[in-house]
Amino acid sequence: MNGASARYMRRRVVNWVSLSMSVLGTLFGLFWLVWLLWTLVARGVRWLSPELFTQSTPPPLAPGGIANAIVGSILITALGVIVGTPIGILAATWLAEFSRRSRLAAVIRFVNDILLSAPSIVIGVFIYGVVVARFGHFSGWAGGLALAIIMLPVVLRTTEDMLKLVPDQMREAAAAVGAPRWRVTVMVVYRAALGGIITGVLLGVARISGETAPLLFTALNNQFWSTDMNRPIANLPVMIFQFAMSPYDNWQHLAWAAALLITLAILALSLFARLVIRSRSFVK
Repeated sequence: MNGASARYMRRRVVNWVSLSMSVLGTLFGLFWLVWLLWTLVARGVRWLSPELFTQSTPPPLAPGGIANAIVGSILITALGVIVGTPIGILAATWLAEFSRRSRLAAVIRFVNDILLSAPSIVIGVFIYGVVVARFGHFSGWAGGLALAIIMLPVVLRTTEDMLKLVPDQMREAAAAVGAPRWRVTVMVVYRAALGGIITGVLLGVARISGETAPLLFTALNNQFWSTDMNRPIANLPVMIFQFAMSPYDNWQHLAWAAALLITLAILALSLFARLVIRSRSFVK
């Protein structure tokens, strides 16, 4: 066997080994994912009932639902999205379109990377010291602010990456016909990167929808029905945390059902966004 043949065989062996390891790694990850989802569905779907969506969290060994926790989670998550999404998109636009290579942009990216990898409990403690301790009580506002800080770096990073993927020729073509810079960004760059931006927002929503640690220090929880964001408010993550660790069967059943609801909500939101992105009426 000559040298060329030996190199060819070595490359084929290396390719086969690399491909086999990739397939095995993928199957290993999928195995645990499928097992997790199957366990969640098997233990949670049996406890789905109309009472789950119409009654508040019950005392031990009493019937009830999680309506108050569902409403509280929607309010807190919506506040986090409303605050974190526009700030993240605007900051990413400035980094990608107006100050791509400046020193300040490099510093902001570095800080954003640190914030992106920071444990959520650290953000919860920070909001506790800045908001909760100063005002003297837990609140839904503090919980939404903590989720907004967690969501912001996710949206910023993904939006900046998507904007950078838009070819510069599109910007130059729009500028050549006399469009101002802001209109080029809004009408050309945003439209080209819209699918990626929405995907980044969905990633942020998925990240904050199940966060428990920051809500323990900010929104806390509430066993009763309440939509007052200025007071402790019920939410699904903290409710799951408390009920799953309890010795009462009815609380554990509600915890499984709530975990399944969060998973199904994220799945439905992702599917809906993909359908909207692909619809012709959305991109015209």
